[in-house]
Amino acid sequence: MRASLPTPKRELVERDDGKVSRNPIIDIGGQPFRVGEKGVVELPIGSLIDYQPVTMIVHVLRGENPGPRLLLTAGIHGDELIGAEILRRLLKSKNLRKLSGTLIVVPVVCMPAFLSRTRYLPDRRDLNRQFPGSCDGSLGGRLAATFADEVVSKCSHAIDFHAGALGRPNLPQIRVSPNDKGGLELARAFHPPVIIETGLRDGSLRKLFSTRKIPSLLYEAGEALRLDSSPVRYGLRGVFSVLRHLGMLPPYQGKSTRKSRTVIATGTTWVRAPQGGLFTSLIGLGKAVSPGTKLGLVGDPFGRHETPVISNLEGIVIGINRMATADEGDALVHVATTRNSARAEAHIQRSDELLEEQTDALQ
Repeated sequence: MRASLPTPKRELVERDDGKVSRNPIIDIGGQPFRVGEKGVVELPIGSLIDYQPVTMIVHVLRGENPGPRLLLTAGIHGDELIGAEILRRLLKSKNLRKLSGTLIVVPVVCMPAFLSRTRYLPDRRDLNRQFPGSCDGSLGGRLAATFADEVVSKCSHAIDFHAGALGRPNLPQIRVSPNDKGGLELARAFHPPVIIETGLRDGSLRKLFSTRKIPSLLYEAGEALRLDSSPVRYGLRGVFSVLRHLGMLPPYQGKSTRKSRTVIATGTTWVRAPQGGLFTSLIGLGKAVSPGTKLGLVGDPFGRHETPVISNLEGIVIGINRMATADEGDALVHVATTRNSARAEAHIQRSDELLEEQTDALQ
């Protein structure tokens, strides 16, 4: 079904080269959307073992003025719910009435995994290793191909939302691809606590964006099957900030206009369990560590001894394994490497404080 707004007299849309074109129609799933129109498309993907159809729900909102075409996606992994909640709140916002350009929103990319509350497709494959997909391939390959052909091909910029694994919460962070200057510019506009440049993996959505020269961000926050307030609020504020940066919404007019300083990390490393046992964490997300910092303890469950987990890095904690048991070599604490970790921790704390001040930016 599709609800339409009155079509303006001048049907103009901005192309990637910055010039204005008189071809305003964006077609998704055979449904045309003109300037000023909005609606929802259900893209057919295939069927499951019980003959139930698999579809992908795509929201399309087109402003009356030309502008970029921003794609927002979540739910590539079905147990990562943070992005779906961020996009749900975004779609309810009255601010979108002032939208310029086009907003394409896919709250759940992988519906089979979402329905089963798992990370993977029914055949245990990771959809984020299937792009660009194949129309003649597996269910995941067909889903990836439909998404790439019908949705990704229509956007000029993109943000993809993810969460940590169950029991492994992530500090809100943005990951950008190497040499993606447009993506880095968007990342700074997002104002996350931390920005990390990470390499591309074959078959990932980020690799597809890179191949098609689409500036993109990957937002990581929270953990699977959980909805925590701070990761959701950071993500929602970040989307609005990017929309304003791209000129798709008017400038922010709230009471607090101060911005936090984002920490730029040069890489990440997991500190691993020196031996198996019961793990007790002694560090929190966003905290500074340096060589020699005690991160936790691995205790012998039979009471004979315990072994400290010691950092050999300078940086900020961006992820923690909250599981109480660990085998030797298990990843325990994820550290983003920075030059001045104490200063980075102060910036992250300030970022948290400003998030509380900018409640009106989330409406």
